[in-house]
Amino acid sequence: MYYNNILETIGNTPLVKLNKTVADVSATVLAKVETTNPGNSVKDRMALKMVEDAEARGDLKPGGTIIECTSGNTGMGIAIAAVVKGYKCIFTTTDKQSKEKVDMLKAVGAEVIICPTNVTPDDPRSYYSIAERLNKEIPNSFWCNQYDNKSNALAHYEGTGPEIWAQTEGKITHFVVGVGTGGTISGVGRYLKEQNPDIQIWGIDTYGSVFKKYHETGIFDEKEIYPYITEGIGEDILPKNVDFSTIDYFEKVTDKDAAVMTRDLAVKEGILVGNSAGSAVAGIVQMKDKFKPTDVVVVLFHDHASRYVGKIFNDEWMRERGFLDEELSVKDIIGAKSNKSFVSVNADHSVREVLDLMKSSDISQMPVMEGEEIVGSIIENKVLQFILENPFRNGEAKISTIMGEAFPTVSEDLGSSKLIRMITKQSPAVLVTDKAGTMHIVTEYDVLQCL
Repeated sequence: MYYNNILETIGNTPLVKLNKTVADVSATVLAKVETTNPGNSVKDRMALKMVEDAEARGDLKPGGTIIECTSGNTGMGIAIAAVVKGYKCIFTTTDKQSKEKVDMLKAVGAEVIICPTNVTPDDPRSYYSIAERLNKEIPNSFWCNQYDNKSNALAHYEGTGPEIWAQTEGKITHFVVGVGTGGTISGVGRYLKEQNPDIQIWGIDTYGSVFKKYHETGIFDEKEIYPYITEGIGEDILPKNVDFSTIDYFEKVTDKDAAVMTRDLAVKEGILVGNSAGSAVAGIVQMKDKFKPTDVVVVLFHDHASRYVGKIFNDEWMRERGFLDEELSVKDIIGAKSNKSFVSVNADHSVREVLDLMKSSDISQMPVMEGEEIVGSIIENKVLQFILENPFRNGEAKISTIMGEAFPTVSEDLGSSKLIRMITKQSPAVLVTDKAGTMHIVTEYDVLQCL
């Protein structure tokens, strides 16, 4: 079996159980991982739907130009459809979007116009306004306008919602997703509630967005609006695709918590996704007291981590924004040691001599040297084991006969999080040569003492 073109591969994405990141949540949490779509995003679904519906209405004609204001993912979906169907694309986006998103749009032949983030939607410089203007100026063009285009929500009503219902065998109790244009939550939510009105539809919002307060009070509060970093969710407008009557609750999540959880999803679950997914899972963890053990929660992961390599997955970018706590370095740990003496043994020392030295120095591991060269290592347990198993040799064997491999050598600039992963039962220490040329040994005990 084969597909006639890449557009036929959109949809039927997997549902994957989350484990470590939601360990404190009593419910079963399942992730609808939309990164397997050809554009690595849930937006492929509605992008194709908007294009095909426009074709059916006659709004999009052969040789035409598709215009859209996008945070990147919708643009990618439209661009892929345009490549297959033969249209030109012009996208407007904001200067807060990652360079990777912009570069990928250009890679599939689109023209990209970067607009300022910190302007009102009706400002002529906004990415909404410029898209609207280009649509009026360019003959035979079609502006998708994903915010108000009902094909957006309809794509999820017809596709994503039924998939989730079938994959959970109708056992889903909660659907949680970040809300931007509103198409995903409204389309999926409408379908699920038609199957079971008791299913809870919960939206994840970000600070700087108007959704939560408007949903709870009916007030569009411009004081709620300010720049934020999380991409793809939250708005300073009320898109027509957001069906507030379908949504039961909104939870706000900070930029930092979203970013940190996004990285946790990679290192704890092996799932590489963008920060709207991190925001959604962080929201679930914040709401853990609202769930029961029998609940089945489906959270939708919008897009892939490759869009955020230069941001969320860049330590320097994260630290500049205060999203990564400054961690200790090996240099800090050495500086905190009360005893900085470097104790080693020679390869021709006897096992008994080494044991006596360990006892007198109150240490459990040492490097083994031949002259100035480190040739191995020895740990207390191995010395004791040898003497107990060979009582009649009285510990006269050379330590080189039972030594292990040399401890790893690291830079004094290495961070404590990476250091602690290098210290294992088999290799309980690392060696460091500082800028003055002095050698040090660092153990797990030294890290704990410093902390």
